[in-house]
Amino acid sequence: MDLHGGNIYRLQREGLDEILDYSSNINPLGVPETFKKVVMENFHILEKYPDPEYVALREAIGKYNNINYKNIIVGNGATEILFLYMKSLNIKKATIVAPTFAEYERALRISKKEVEFFQLREEEDFILNVDRLLDEIKDSELVVLCNPNNPTGKFIELDKIDRLSKELEKLNKRLFIDEAFIEFVEDWENKTAKLLERKNIFILRALTKFFALPGVRLGYGISYDENILKNMENNREPWSVNSFAEMAGISMLEDKEYIKATEEWIYEEKKWFYQELAKIDKIKVYETKSNFILVKLLEDKAPSFREKMIKEGVLVRDASNFVYLDESFIRLAIKDREKNKRVIEKIRRTVR
Repeated sequence: MDLHGGNIYRLQREGLDEILDYSSNINPLGVPETFKKVVMENFHILEKYPDPEYVALREAIGKYNNINYKNIIVGNGATEILFLYMKSLNIKKATIVAPTFAEYERALRISKKEVEFFQLREEEDFILNVDRLLDEIKDSELVVLCNPNNPTGKFIELDKIDRLSKELEKLNKRLFIDEAFIEFVEDWENKTAKLLERKNIFILRALTKFFALPGVRLGYGISYDENILKNMENNREPWSVNSFAEMAGISMLEDKEYIKATEEWIYEEKKWFYQELAKIDKIKVYETKSNFILVKLLEDKAPSFREKMIKEGVLVRDASNFVYLDESFIRLAIKDREKNKRVIEKIRRTVR
């Protein structure tokens, strides 16, 4: 089974050209026109190396987040930042809050760290129980969580993050928070862990989800710990962010029109999609704060359901390879209203 969603290339090689990809969580508004325009006007930048310190890019990201650019490190997608952080951290053991993104475990194990998992319980609606987490972490020196979480779509409010990070700080432990999907949360600027400005917190972000550019690898990290940022820079390969990705970050973050249109789409569409899915018998739907939604199949298994949906022209994410999820679970992306209506009907037919 594929570790992640979005492998439409294999299906295309098998002759399935017309398929709706609901396994990959990408903004359906597509690539911002501002970026297209900037690329067309600046092909000459390919003749030069990018700035190895990426000052202009980091300044643009800093302005977007209202922080000093010196607190930012950029990379070839959020994945590079994730692996750099784990490699640069001098710890022995980490706890991953799961089910969640599989690459956290890979990054830790490749960096020779021990890994244990803390279970988000289905009976608790996959919502983080901070007290139980603090009781169970014991000798772990790092807690890893995704907020909003992939694949559950649940979001931990800032007061909970504040309390957790304070308690971890007392124990000389760190907190890694993946905020790759936070811009899909209403009023996210007032809910991000960045506002806490705490040294034991590292925040991971991706520009490719919200701005629909997974093919242009660009991610960044935010930290108030000078030492960890220095270690990461020392471990980072030079020029890992190419000129087009650098240009994308600088131009897109100022595209207020695109940002507003995306916010209006997701805030409305995720509510509508959840409500319509919840009307379908034989499935259970989990309310989401992001641009994807977790679904439990009550009378089918994810692998067979996935194959049935492929025959209907839709690729869904079999979520059974997430730690603590079984073959009852699938994940659906949230697209535009027209596509979502089509998928709703295809799901209704499939679960009958």
